[in-house]
Amino acid sequence: MKECNQKAGEKKGDERKSFMSTCLSGKEPEAKMTQQERMKSCNEKAADKKGDERKSFMSACLSGKEPEPKMTQQDKMKVCNQKAADKKGDERKKFMSECLKG
Repeated sequence: MKECNQKAGEKKGDERKSFMSTCLSGKEPEAKMTQQERMKSCNEKAADKKGDERKSFMSACLSGKEPEPKMTQQDKMKVCNQKAADKKGDERKKFMSECLKG
């Protein structure tokens, strides 16, 4: 308890309560990234993006809501082809069309 109190420092209210609960259970809370660290990390991840795509990515990344990477058409084609391996003719054509739409 004494050690956790020291680590809690000047935390107050719900933040302190949450910290103490985690600390006393023997789990160390994850260290939060500073804004500067988050900016550096997001910049590295956005190196290949430009314009509006980069702007949108950076906004989401900095707010902690990093978007899922989009699958390229080529990647979709590979996945759909693998799934359609046992289909033939019109059935395959219909499946591929639906699969590629996403």
